[in-house]
Formats: sequence, structure tokens, C-alpha cells
Amino acid sequence: MTTISMSDISRANPASGASTTTVKGTVDVKQPPPRPVAVIDIGASAIRMAIAEIHPSGEVRKLDQLIQPVPLGKETFETRRLSRRSIERVVRVLRQYQRILLEYGIDQPSAVRVVATSAVREASNRLAFADRVYMVTGLHVEPIDEAEVNRITYMGITPQLLADEELSNGKAMVLEIGGGSTEVLVVRSGNVLASHSYRLGSIRMLQTIDLARAGAKRRRALLENHINRMLTQLNELVRSESQLNLVAVGGDIRLATRLLGHESLGGDLASVSVERLAELTDEVLTLDEEEIVKKYDATFIEAQTLGPALLAYSAVARHFSLDRIYVSDTNMRDGLLKDMASGGRWTAEFRNQIIRSALSLGRRFHFDEMHARSVAELSRKLFYQLQSQHRLDNRHEVILYVAALLHEIGMQINVRGHHKHSLYIIRHSELFGLSQSELVEVALVARYYRRATPQPTHAEYMSLDREHRVMVSKLAAILRIAAALDDTRTSRIREIDCKVDSNRLIIEIPGVNDVSLEQIAMKQQAGLFRDVYGLPVMLRVNG
Repeated sequence: MTTISMSDISRANPASGASTTTVKGTVDVKQPPPRPVAVIDIGASAIRMAIAEIHPSGEVRKLDQLIQPVPLGKETFETRRLSRRSIERVVRVLRQYQRILLEYGIDQPSAVRVVATSAVREASNRLAFADRVYMVTGLHVEPIDEAEVNRITYMGITPQLLADEELSNGKAMVLEIGGGSTEVLVVRSGNVLASHSYRLGSIRMLQTIDLARAGAKRRRALLENHINRMLTQLNELVRSESQLNLVAVGGDIRLATRLLGHESLGGDLASVSVERLAELTDEVLTLDEEEIVKKYDATFIEAQTLGPALLAYSAVARHFSLDRIYVSDTNMRDGLLKDMASGGRWTAEFRNQIIRSALSLGRRFHFDEMHARSVAELSRKLFYQLQSQHRLDNRHEVILYVAALLHEIGMQINVRGHHKHSLYIIRHSELFGLSQSELVEVALVARYYRRATPQPTHAEYMSLDREHRVMVSKLAAILRIAAALDDTRTSRIREIDCKVDSNRLIIEIPGVNDVSLEQIAMKQQAGLFRDVYGLPVMLRVNG
């Protein structure tokens, strides 16, 4: 890890270009060069950058890492606003980073992904911040929400979990205490059981208590009071009826691991005694920041957050009666680089994780799972067979599938207006892997599966830009067709064959003799599809 200042930058050597592989007895084959990329994480206490090369095989090789302290969290968590001075400081750091990137051959903004977490996301002037950065650097700052952070964490940590026999077969809680928030993933056998974000971070904790007027004992008591609130909520999230393993992620716990004798994690998970971690925590909490820097050879950034973070990790471990915890060397930049290597595509496994999360939510509201699954599968078939009509990508198929699973989730509240209640429930729930904006899209598609079509008076719908409004209308129209096909709630229609003929959409149903009930439902539901796609819908029995 390289720490930079405005006048002194140290780094690894730039990557070389294309390579030539010689195989004995064959002609030299020139391999395509790896693609140099970078990710920048604008956090609550620092701006961190990782530079890497992505090989044609998808392998990611990290070349350099840099860090520059910029205490944005202190401002945002106190005033909800970033000062002009802080914004200009961020701009200067990013300009310095860009000069380094040029030496690695990275001169296009498209090769750099810049994300910002809670310190920027919660600032009232975050748009002005992003605009200022873009004007000076050409870089697009992406304020990512908690769901995206959990998705990135999952991508980074999953290979390590699956490589360890105990963790791959049991239940693990992945915990990261950040500057502004705490992220939690509960995973079993590679499957995400739950995910949540808590507004509890080391910098936020330090700001919400008056440390300047408190002695060491009082300071610890105040910190523990904040942490205990999270512990109560963790009980509901984890529901640990079986043995639980804790996997800790984050710079503070990695520093503690090194202080306890683990010089290098080496890409593997380290095992740390909770008793020894608690002893180190007790010691750190008696020291001020300067003493921590001197005693542990820590940076000032680490000295600020080390005590509160370690106290939180120790408290969680003790709360679940653990004697050891695992510590991972992965971080957000690792997950972001893997995401870039995959082209931002959602893998089949990641899609399945989202679906499992949606099913879990549906079961909490006692939804009709057989009908929901049938409508979802029919929606998926319609989506792929109508791709030439809607021209949407695979991410939109996931949005449609989840909306289909949850379109009747509001039934538990009120049958008559359940589509509106479904909108509210989905909108205010957490589904692993879906951002807040994607949740809104899912909620709107589910809301428009019946009754009123999208209207200018609908606030949530009009909050979207034109592109996303059109997308919601396209998906809702497909969902209405799928719901009509299972209007009998018998799941008897499983296969369909769609074709456009004479400016009509003809849906042929193989293996079913009578579709008169579905035809009645289709007449009621197909209006939106005709309005959006310009095609009336006709059902036809096939064989």
C-alpha cells in the first residue's frame, strides 16, 4: 500500500505491454495485451486507488495501490454537506491520481471506475460534488448505496469462503466496520441468506459522542452503547440456530491481525483469537491518536478509527460466543476490479442470489409461491422470446423476474389494492444485490401488473428518467401477459411459443386443449402490451 502526498508519490513499476508466447515446435503466438484499469474508492476518511491489469482470461493482477487521507466523513456526518475546501481537495487528489494513471497507460475515463460511499452519498450537495469532479477530471463519481456495497463485498469474499471447507459448508457472517456504516452478509454454502447495512461506523461513532469531554472509561461506555444497539438487530438478521463463523473485513481488522503476529495474509483467511483481539482492543482504547501512531507504526487514518472498529468486532464475536474469527485481506477495490473484469454482467450465480433473496421476502409475507414462480417463469420465457421487440439486456430480465415473484406480496395487507401495497413493501425492503434505484424499478413493474397503467400523476414513476420509464412500461406489459397466462393459478401453462405475425403477437400454447379462461384474462390484461409494443395479443392452442 502506497501513501501519497501532494509532493511525494511512490508506486510500483508500470505494467508492460503485449507479450509473445513461444511454444516448442510451433510458430510464436502473440497474446493480446492485458487491459490496464483502475478503481478509486472515495470513502469517509480517505481516497484509495487500486491499479490492475485484466487479462483476456478474466484474471485480475493488481499492480499498485495508493491512499490519500481526506476526512470527508467528519463533515458529512455532522453538517450533511461537503465544504468547498474539501471538494477542491478531492479534485486535487484525483488529478494526482490521473498523472499516475497516465504512466500505466490509462488515459481514458472509461478505464477508471470511481465510487463514493456514505460520506458522499449522504451529503446534500453530492450532485455539485460529482459535477465539480467531472468538470476538472472527466471522471464520473458513482455514489453507491448499501446494496451495491454488499454486492461488491460478495464478489470479493466468495472465492475465499468457498476455498475453506469449514466456511463453505457452514454459516458465515461477513462483517465490515467502515467509517460511516457497518455492512453485514450472512452466507451459507455460498448462498446469501441475508444482507443489511447499519448506520454504525467508526467515524460516525466518534462524532456522535463528545469524546473531548469524556475520559477513557466514559468514552468506552458510550461506544459500547452504540454498538449494543446493532447487536440487538443482528440477532434478528442472523437467527443462528447453527454454528456461526465470523469473517471480518476492513482495514482496521487487517491492521489488528498484523499487530497480533500475522505479518501477511497472503491471499488467505487469517484466524485470530477473540481473546487476544479483545486484549489489543483494551490497550488501543487507552491511547490517544498520536500514541497509537507511535506504538503501532500506524497511519493517522488508522489511529483515528482503530479503537471503535476493534471494539465493534470484538463485541460481535463475544455476542455470538465465538473464540476465533477469520480475517480476510479482500477489500472493496478487489470486488470492483472483479466486477470490471466481468464487464459488469450479472453472473448466473449472482442472479440466483437475488432470486433467493426475493423468495425469502415473499415467504415473510406468505405469498402464493407456486403462482409467483409460475408467473416468473412465464415472464422469463416471454422476455427472451420477445427480445427483438423490447431490446433490453439480461439485468432487466432479473428486474422482471423479481417483480413477477413479488407482484402479489401486498395481498397480506389488503387484497383490493394489493398492487399498491406491493409497491410500498418492495420499495422499502432490502433485496440482496439490488440497488435502491433497481428496487424502485422492481416495485413499479410489480405495481403496474394490474389496474391502472403508468400515469403522469404517479410520483414514483415520474421520478425516473425517460429511458427508465419506458423500461418499466415494457416490463410491466410483459408481466401482465404472464399473469394472465396463469390466471387459473394451476401452473398448467408451462411452455409458450411467441411469434409476431400480421402485426399481432401470437402466443401458441402446446399441450393444453382449452385456454378459454386465459383468453378472457388476456383481453383484460393485454391493453398495456398493445399500447407499449403496438401489438394486440392472441392465444392459440398448439396440438
